[in-house]
Amino acid sequence: MNQAFALDILHAGHNVMLTGPAGSGKTYVLNQFIRQAKATGRHVSVTATTGLAATHLGGTTIHAWSGIGVADELADDFEDYLLKSRRDIIETTDVLIIDEISMLHDFRLDMVDTVARAVRDDDRPFGGMQVVLCGDFYQLPPVNRLESRQGGFVTGSAVWDELDMAICYLDEQHRQDDEEFLGILNALRANDIRRRHAEALLNRVDAKIHDDVTELHTTNIDVDRINSRKLKSLDSEPRTYAMLTTGSENYVNTLKRSTLALENLELKEGALVMAIKNSPERKYVNGSIGIVRSFEKMSDYPVVEFHNGKTVTMKPDSWELRDGDKKRAGLSQIPLRLAWAITVHKSQGMTLDGALIDLRKAFVEGMGYVALSRVKRLENLSFVGINQMALRVSQDAVRIDGQLRKGSQRALEKYKHLKGSAEKLEVKSANKKASNWNERLEKMRVKHPNAYKPWTASDDEQLTQHFLNGSKLTHMVDQLGRHERSVIMRLQKLFGEDAVEV
Repeated sequence: MNQAFALDILHAGHNVMLTGPAGSGKTYVLNQFIRQAKATGRHVSVTATTGLAATHLGGTTIHAWSGIGVADELADDFEDYLLKSRRDIIETTDVLIIDEISMLHDFRLDMVDTVARAVRDDDRPFGGMQVVLCGDFYQLPPVNRLESRQGGFVTGSAVWDELDMAICYLDEQHRQDDEEFLGILNALRANDIRRRHAEALLNRVDAKIHDDVTELHTTNIDVDRINSRKLKSLDSEPRTYAMLTTGSENYVNTLKRSTLALENLELKEGALVMAIKNSPERKYVNGSIGIVRSFEKMSDYPVVEFHNGKTVTMKPDSWELRDGDKKRAGLSQIPLRLAWAITVHKSQGMTLDGALIDLRKAFVEGMGYVALSRVKRLENLSFVGINQMALRVSQDAVRIDGQLRKGSQRALEKYKHLKGSAEKLEVKSANKKASNWNERLEKMRVKHPNAYKPWTASDDEQLTQHFLNGSKLTHMVDQLGRHERSVIMRLQKLFGEDAVEV
């Protein structure tokens, strides 16, 4: 299924399981759907199973959103402990999105369902809201700890069949452009690694690739050690950038744990760095690698030469923790981190130009697939080492994947009448925005007849005369028929920033 058809089904209001291989554009489709759904006035709650995945989409964890936390069971009186603000968010949600669904236990999906039905006093699945699950079951699975309740993928939950999900299996590839490498990744997904695939991978052990690549490791301790050692080895002056935050302490701490942004980012000229957000101007993407070449004179912001050939002055960017429609916390930081090494877990969602991968300590099925699928081409990766676990995928994932592919074929036929409907919705939404703006503008011009009209030479001459005569701002606003802010900005343009105190 292609992305456009998946959007058609999503906008029709069906419960959807959005899946497909790494690089097939799942996050892109989600972002498009979220933006368009909000534009039509729907209340969208964006969540994920991990804080890192949630902040990529501007949301929160499903555990926090639902109030279940890390509990393995719901108490009989759980409703008594739900804050009113939590109940309000659940009651008003039209669409619930849960990303990285492979990592959510089946019993926890049932717990969220129970909470939603109870709070909304509606016995339909999730209290009648539209549910969108997104993820790839070949990637990291739910973690079962010995002392905790054991569980599996969400397809084993009690509510799965009740949701009657439309399966949207994205099958177009937007990351890898290497047929041999794609063959290996597909063989991994099918649990059908042949001798030729294994040999191709083993040929990449200690393979020579360009120096400025990121190392992928399975543990944080290895990553921190490598980055610290490499930075100290650079013979240049360090610069440190402190994070700025807004919001209450508990929410700020949650947001900090949920991003790759550092509280104190230390950089030096010559440091290998990685962008940790997409550039609004498309100059870099999450995972782009580059080198700090200098620091801008006035601002001291780092100037990074990325491998894509673009040199960018990296300014602070922002992250938000949103809970339904509410903003709980925000932070601002230079969207970079040291890139000599990163964990496989934190690389999820990234596209890397190249990677030096150490899978000798791979400890869970799917870890090898996540690491390999970050890279575009086989020739751009090299292995430090690899163990048997690294090439394993879950047998449950193989079985589920086959079912999802069949389900997606059924959805293609069942919902063929919806083809093209999302595009019409986009046009309708744009028209609605224009209509709303026209209505607002009409109301504004009752009080300010010239609101948002271009400034003419005659307007400027009149404004200048008032200003030189010492007229009050309120008088100028009345005489020119414009907003106070518009008059202030025009005066600053004509007479300088210090002309008017704001």
